[in-house]
Amino acid sequence: MRNPVRLDCGGRYRSAPDGGSLCLYFRESTFHSCCLFQINPVAGAGESLLRSLEVMSSTTELDLAQYTEQLAQQARAASRKLVSANGNQKNAWLRRMTELIRERTPDLLAANERDIEQAPEYGLSEASIDRLRLTAARLEGIITALEEIMALPNPVGEVIDSNMRPNGLLVTRVRVPLGVVFFIYESRPNVTIDAAALCVKSGNAVILRGGKEAFHSNMAFYQLLQEGLRDVGLPEQAVQLVETTDREAVGHFLKLNKYIDVTIPRGGKGLIERVARDATMPVIKHFDGICHVYLDKTADPELSKRITVNSKCQRPGVCNAAECLLVHADVAETLLPEVAKALLDAGVELRCCPRSLELVESGVPATEEDYGTEYGAKILSVKIVDDMDAAIEHIHQYGSGHTESIITTELAAAEKFTTEVDSAAVIVNASTRFNDGGEFGLGAEIGISTDKFHARGPCGLNELTSYKYVAHGAGQIRE
Repeated sequence: MRNPVRLDCGGRYRSAPDGGSLCLYFRESTFHSCCLFQINPVAGAGESLLRSLEVMSSTTELDLAQYTEQLAQQARAASRKLVSANGNQKNAWLRRMTELIRERTPDLLAANERDIEQAPEYGLSEASIDRLRLTAARLEGIITALEEIMALPNPVGEVIDSNMRPNGLLVTRVRVPLGVVFFIYESRPNVTIDAAALCVKSGNAVILRGGKEAFHSNMAFYQLLQEGLRDVGLPEQAVQLVETTDREAVGHFLKLNKYIDVTIPRGGKGLIERVARDATMPVIKHFDGICHVYLDKTADPELSKRITVNSKCQRPGVCNAAECLLVHADVAETLLPEVAKALLDAGVELRCCPRSLELVESGVPATEEDYGTEYGAKILSVKIVDDMDAAIEHIHQYGSGHTESIITTELAAAEKFTTEVDSAAVIVNASTRFNDGGEFGLGAEIGISTDKFHARGPCGLNELTSYKYVAHGAGQIRE
């Protein structure tokens, strides 16, 4: 079959053939399956569109194994072309994306509204709907992130270090793309753009698999991503979206280590556990975001209130929101009531240990399970600890190695906390919400890793690369 053309279910095709065959993928109204048709146009189709269509196969379900392998093969081929793209070409694509998002803002918001309307069917919580929602301001935030990525240096080809050997052999370590990234994510449609931008800028092809709850938003963004790649002459298949929400597709991709170099899951704990268990390639991940704020014995009261409220309330449904407040016993009697009142005024439910329950108005008793729970909502567990050692022990027992913050005025206390707490990000006198690629100056992030290999913390451009050794000689042979 020559000149295949992909069409979406609305019947709009992205490129026009000249007398070739059309390959049409369309989705049922439930968006749970894909069907494959082959359609032959006749001569003179330009005058009356298509006078006759011969359906060569009926509405049989597309073989997922074949479909997923085809996407992976296409991504591998695109990655081999993309590795040669220079920084100017990749930045031209990012710039074009900012233009397209501004031009198509009404279309993007309309697509997102369809997802918001369907959200109750999926039983989404208020926090999940907030993650799903796009606004004009959030689209501007996406544009800002693209501009920040554009301003970052092209990591591909960077010489990390070099070494001239005694025999005159020059050995360099050069930054290279990982290759093909399979990225699985839920709810937040802005992640579609962030992930594509980071992968392409770092020279990687990416296969995007978004959640069904954001299907319309992701498709709208995907069409812009493809249009932008075409406009600047980069391979379209450097960014591909999995156009079926069948969960079995994920299992097929996880077997394709021949083509896919790394999988990055971003979503609920169940999804990430499944990926970590079934993937045949490396996985960059974090399971939970159980983040702590610790108020040390010298904590400033005003800073304590501002930072704790921001850590919990600025966006309570995200992975770097605080889930537990620890308070040094020496200051609990005076400091905790003030901080608790600020949290209660912000609408936070406080689940308190027996000691803190005596000091917190309207607190409810905490269970052992609360300390290991990522609420993703305006709920915060509270515990009084005897000293910093007890706080660190609590963090190591119940935390997820994501983000911890200490409020203190003592340099020695800050140094002890940052040295002994084994988390991806440890923050002094600032909100846990700063553990973010954009806030850390990475331009954006494709995820936050609590692993220690290959990446840890927010994963930006450099974390999406590896390296290879390049040696230059002048005829040296090994004796």
